[in-house]
Amino acid sequence: MNARPLANTAADILDRVRERAPRVHCITNTAAQVLTANLLLAVGAVPSLTISADEVTAFVSGADALLVNLGTFDAARRQAALIALDEADESRIPWVLDPVFCDRSAARAAFARDLAAREPEVVRANRAEVAALTGQDVEDVESAAFDRFALDNLTVLAMTGPTDIVTDGTKRTAIANGHPLMARATAVGCAGTALIAACLAVEDDPFVAACAGLLALGVAGEIAAAGARGPGTLVPRLIDAVYLLDRHTLATRAKVAGPLDVKP
Repeated sequence: MNARPLANTAADILDRVRERAPRVHCITNTAAQVLTANLLLAVGAVPSLTISADEVTAFVSGADALLVNLGTFDAARRQAALIALDEADESRIPWVLDPVFCDRSAARAAFARDLAAREPEVVRANRAEVAALTGQDVEDVESAAFDRFALDNLTVLAMTGPTDIVTDGTKRTAIANGHPLMARATAVGCAGTALIAACLAVEDDPFVAACAGLLALGVAGEIAAAGARGPGTLVPRLIDAVYLLDRHTLATRAKVAGPLDVKP
């Protein structure tokens, strides 16, 4: 999928999100909750965030997509994640795994791999997190093991960085949109995973949904950074940029290469 087709597809998906206002239930870390909710509202989706064991099943059963983010690795969120995934499986609700900092803790990495084995539609992770999930050195995550992880877990793996790489194990797309300032503000990547979840709520193809969500975040980040004085002014501008994204902006700014052949 090259730049113009993906830009048009992403615009179509954003139009559907704005029209349908899907609800995304987010089990996410404490630092990411506000920005996650605001970005979902900006794109036209509806966030919910309870982790109460008494409520999670009810909230997930009526949601259109689920986000599980491991950034706050406390007992309550681990329990909520497992309850939520049981309901997502039962109700066939698409979900996204964001294994935040799974490279920093063996316990977190083991839990993340267990969740990945439950076949999320998308796993969104940075290079170090992908290395922890795959057991490969950071410099080698673009090897066949990167695609093998997607195939083995029947998922789409979206590795974010200066260039985002999305694979379903048989094809890849590379997206070069974004700005370095995005890495200087807490929870931008986590909130971006929620955008993927919003796309999944209205798009049946997880590979397309992941590409669309990452493209939307990257383009919005570029626009926000152009007028920001630093990370403190980037965040509100990012929310506005997501709100204002349109087909022309996506088409003129998309930096996409693909489909890329996977390595044997």
